[in-house]
Amino acid sequence: MMACLTGSLLTDLVAVFTTLVAVVYAYFKWSYQYWKKRGLPSLEPTIPFGNLPNPMISNVSLAEQMDLLYKDAKSKGWKHCGIYTMARPTWFVLDPDLLKHIFTKDFQQFTDRVAYHNERDDRLTSNMFVLGGARWKQLRTKLSPTFTSGKMKMMFQTMVDCGYILERYIEEDVADKQPIDIKDVLGRFSTDIIGSCAFGLECNTFKEPNSPFRVYGKKIFEGSVLDTAKDAFRLNFPNLARALRMRQFKSDIIDFYSKVVSDTISYREKNNVVRNDFLQMLIELKNKDIAADNSINKLTMDEIIGQSFLFFAAGFETSSTTMTFALFELSTKQEIQDKVREEIRSVLARHDGKISYDSMNELVYMKQVIDETLRKYPALPLLNREAVEDYKVPGEDTIIEKGTSVFIPVMGLHYDKDFFENPQVFDPDRFSAENKKTRHQYCYLPFGEGPRNCIGERFGVLQTKVGLTSLLRNHRITLNAKTKVPLKLDPTSIITTAVGGIWLNVKRV
Repeated sequence: MMACLTGSLLTDLVAVFTTLVAVVYAYFKWSYQYWKKRGLPSLEPTIPFGNLPNPMISNVSLAEQMDLLYKDAKSKGWKHCGIYTMARPTWFVLDPDLLKHIFTKDFQQFTDRVAYHNERDDRLTSNMFVLGGARWKQLRTKLSPTFTSGKMKMMFQTMVDCGYILERYIEEDVADKQPIDIKDVLGRFSTDIIGSCAFGLECNTFKEPNSPFRVYGKKIFEGSVLDTAKDAFRLNFPNLARALRMRQFKSDIIDFYSKVVSDTISYREKNNVVRNDFLQMLIELKNKDIAADNSINKLTMDEIIGQSFLFFAAGFETSSTTMTFALFELSTKQEIQDKVREEIRSVLARHDGKISYDSMNELVYMKQVIDETLRKYPALPLLNREAVEDYKVPGEDTIIEKGTSVFIPVMGLHYDKDFFENPQVFDPDRFSAENKKTRHQYCYLPFGEGPRNCIGERFGVLQTKVGLTSLLRNHRITLNAKTKVPLKLDPTSIITTAVGGIWLNVKRV
């Protein structure tokens, strides 16, 4: 009798499993007919990950994935096409003229990003990067004034002070001694700047490499194969993920940044402390409206925590990554490095040898180096949007349905030889004033474009200039043998990052 029951149960389980597999398979096959039914060409997907690789086993970075998909679609002569992220239909756009519509001309139909948020369980996602609709518009309206030239000048001295600390660290502990993991060093520099400007706190990461801000800053961007799989699930099934109370960030990260912001605000308000930093601007927005329009509400504590976290996370990681890749390229191209150093010296000589707000704005060639670095190594190699209403593609009968996600392959555009001749070559002259005029504005997108572009672009570029100036004005950088060349990009990171780090030699000159 027991053998009979066991055999029957096993048979039933196999039957149930087989049925479920058949149902899932049929669902994917049906989903993958979406673009064909709408008359839009599409790249051939595979079950279950669509046109993206299996995140559990892939060793291809997001940047390389976008470049491969772009090249595949471009080789077929398509300006746009359909792809699938798991079972979700996604509009894949290559043509800069069409991108101009999405980012700017028809922005009101593409105001939202495809980004997971769960404010109930993860208050760090209560920020302007992931929110959409009226919430995004209100936050953008409130926060745009915090990045004006006047506000940049108020925070600039903090950058300079951190630059002096970086320079002193290089002089006393590094130069002419041993190779350095430049990403780690610049991560400390940018953490100190953002920690002070965002939270008004001294992080002191050069004296305390394992300070909480440095530890948790790293944890934000630490990824694993499992984390990549969870990200894919949250993006493709956001409602189910929220029902399951899935967070974007781990609980200890949420607790740390929430406590830092709450405690700092409480201390300032009790002791009437006022500082010229980002958090002070948020406190003022919390305590009074910035417009007579009663539909624009005051900032909530969750929104302040979310914006502070966003400013910190985006500000320290993207800038340190950009500086790292810039120095990698300069270490292998000494003639370009010499040109940058000569510009630094000549500009600073006109400003009594001081790093000032005005002197940084005069570093024209350095800006070209930064621009070219962001072309070869865009921090975000993929941008996305979501159609908030049905959209008719200009000049075509194709309708992009409301709720459809849109992928913009930044890496593919940046390596398209039709826009950038010899794209593998590092050439800052691409971004001279004359050459920029000849190129389509929407084929170069390191900060996005239109009303939803990166609000902190000016701050990030200024911080990067200060860091590069502090390092290069008295030092020569060369590549150390510990750096694995050619660089391998990290397949588990959404930020463009080199596996194994970039190791450099620093010598006084």
